[in-house]
Amino acid sequence: MNPLFIVVACAVLASLVALHWYVWRRLVRDTTRPGSLVRRVATVLVVLGPVLFIGAFATGRSGLPFVVKQIVAWPGYLWGAVFLYLLLALLAGELVRPLLLRMRAPGERGREAGGAEPAGPAESAEPSAPADTTGTGTSPADEPAGTGTPTGTATGGCAVAEPATATAPSAPAPPAPPAGTLPPGDPDPKPRPTPSRRLFVSRIVGGTAAAVALGTVGAGTYGVLRGPRLKHVTVPLAKLPRAAHGYRIAVVSDVHLGPILGRGHTQRIVDTINSAQPDLVAVVGDLVDGSVAELGHAAEPLAQLRARDGSYFVTGNHEYFSGAAEWVDHVRELGLRPLENARVEKAGFDLAGVNDVAGESYGQGPDFVRALGDRDRGRASVLLAHQPIVIDEAVEHGVDLQLSGHTHGGQLWPGNLIAGLANPTVEGLERYGDTQLYVSRGAGAWGPPVRVGAPSDITIVQLAAKRS
Repeated sequence: MNPLFIVVACAVLASLVALHWYVWRRLVRDTTRPGSLVRRVATVLVVLGPVLFIGAFATGRSGLPFVVKQIVAWPGYLWGAVFLYLLLALLAGELVRPLLLRMRAPGERGREAGGAEPAGPAESAEPSAPADTTGTGTSPADEPAGTGTPTGTATGGCAVAEPATATAPSAPAPPAPPAGTLPPGDPDPKPRPTPSRRLFVSRIVGGTAAAVALGTVGAGTYGVLRGPRLKHVTVPLAKLPRAAHGYRIAVVSDVHLGPILGRGHTQRIVDTINSAQPDLVAVVGDLVDGSVAELGHAAEPLAQLRARDGSYFVTGNHEYFSGAAEWVDHVRELGLRPLENARVEKAGFDLAGVNDVAGESYGQGPDFVRALGDRDRGRASVLLAHQPIVIDEAVEHGVDLQLSGHTHGGQLWPGNLIAGLANPTVEGLERYGDTQLYVSRGAGAWGPPVRVGAPSDITIVQLAAKRS
């Protein structure tokens, strides 16, 4: 095995363990009591989540029964999305945690300033008078000031009083300051939060992070399972004749039929396309994540596609992971026409298609000369190519419009930033010299059936003639 691969794999695994430990610490250890049932259950979930996540990827291309892949895929992939947004939310929480720890309730402010607790009803600021032990019903406190019970001897019937010596009662000791505070006059410049305060703040931050992550993933999952929405884009082409003005192409990419998205998802896509009544349907790769034996049934609704000029298909990188030759034959049986480095002439423009660059490893890569080399460059041309990165070859061969997918628009924010590092365009329409490139966000999802910040779409590209 390649040593570099081993090093990279170990680094990825170590990072995954470290990040999960951080999430466990903030979300579980800091918010629960040691030994509690809640802590035990939460710890099991945090450990089981990444195991299922890795298992979902590992079983996806294994020879295990398809039902096993489905059982592992749902919780494993969903955990991947939940973990991503838990991590981001907890990291954001680190910014507000110090502020929350410094905030104090009114009672806490007084105690931490060094003040004593107010005396309770049973406490008194002065010592109580001694009890009467003479049985006279009076106590020394009831005697007139300056007198007391005199002591001395009787002389001639008169008592010679000795001076009374009054002993002042000793002052009571000041109450001890509450635990964790300093005496008056010596405030702590940096009061430390009490353990209960830390627990309260940890629960606020952790609970908020969990709510944000679950809400985000829930909404993103609903968006995928609901199905893609139609998007309309008008693309003017300088060479398009007036007779072809308004020609409408339905662009669908990255359906990713697999253990999660199946026949029902395909049916929703077909119904959405047919409702738009396009002139032509272009399926630009990554239709499946699995073999024809596993997913042939799920793809069958594609036979219901209706367009005046038919439906066309080019391979994506995932077709080569799933048996591209078998899938090309299968979509042909369903009524789609594969364009394997080939071109067809339509009224007003040329429609060409090239294999995905992943096919180079199988001797079936893109061949622009074969697809475009001998055409009339005076005619407008539209190229179907799964990955946007072949735009340079399209420009070189005088293509007017390239239709692509592959990026998913990033699928899970901030994935769009990563996708932007590897692709010239992540989504939408951009111009490169005399060639325009349109990239669809795709109609499905790869891995987690979740989209955040990049809703799925089927795009109706309407061609417009510039010349009058």
